Amino acid sequence: MKTIQCEGVSLAVDEFGDSSAPLVVLIAGATQSMDWWTPDFCQALAAQGLHVLRYDQRDTGQSTTGPAGRPDYTGVDLATDPLRILDGLGVDSAHFVGLSMGGGVAQYLAVHAPGRVRTLTLIESSPAGGDAGELPPPAARLGLAEGSLPGVEDWTDASAVVEYRVEAERPYAGSHGFDEERCRAIATVEFGRGQDMEASMTNHFLVAAGTEPDPTSISAPTLVLHSDTDPLFPLPHGEALARMIPDSVLLRVDGMGHEAPPPSLWETVVPALAGHVQSGGQHLGV
Repeated sequence: MKTIQCEGVSLAVDEFGDSSAPLVVLIAGATQSMDWWTPDFCQALAAQGLHVLRYDQRDTGQSTTGPAGRPDYTGVDLATDPLRILDGLGVDSAHFVGLSMGGGVAQYLAVHAPGRVRTLTLIESSPAGGDAGELPPPAARLGLAEGSLPGVEDWTDASAVVEYRVEAERPYAGSHGFDEERCRAIATVEFGRGQDMEASMTNHFLVAAGTEPDPTSISAPTLVLHSDTDPLFPLPHGEALARMIPDSVLLRVDGMGHEAPPPSLWETVVPALAGHVQSGGQHLGV
């Protein structure tokens, strides 16, 4: 891992694979450090001939962190951090993979910096702007689960924070089930690397949104990965993205919840994502 300094911001990055291969930047969801893109997933992509980069968004991991409850940046700042990373690496453009809020970041980049986006892959995401029509709300169980989360009195208490993290992730699992052991392992690594877990868990939800990008303006070849068991953004959200983005492709990955693809689905997800990147969006095997 290394840290890129740009415009007064520190962004921690981690790279896998041959640096001469196509660069794929993985953008995690809200509150998530790079750790939720696990090393074994990144290595599986790298084995397909890709140069994979994951990074800590602001207020997560080893990147710039502000006071909990008082983020000192905007949604646009968060959305343009991948460009700061490319600038720090001296790279003109890359392929972007965004999960949930990370998919919103990827949409923003594709609309506002199209020359720097080679392809998009949007995982369990939703239109960040434009007119998508009426879309179904999150599953009711998410609100009930949030209300029953264990309290955290001390955010430096590893046991309490990891337990909170595990329980916060549990209701987002799909029909393949919740892998508690794997989630707990990721949360433990995340806690060990995090500078302020309270800020990580709160600040992304407090940043001021910028201009909402209209997916119909996206010109980058786009692969939409969405499941029938996403409790936050039900399948019609992914279908709306595929309908709104010109010449995009929707790949249903049934069984995946609102989460980074679990190992049980990698045999489907990894070749599809790699084929999309390597063909510049002309991959038809999905």
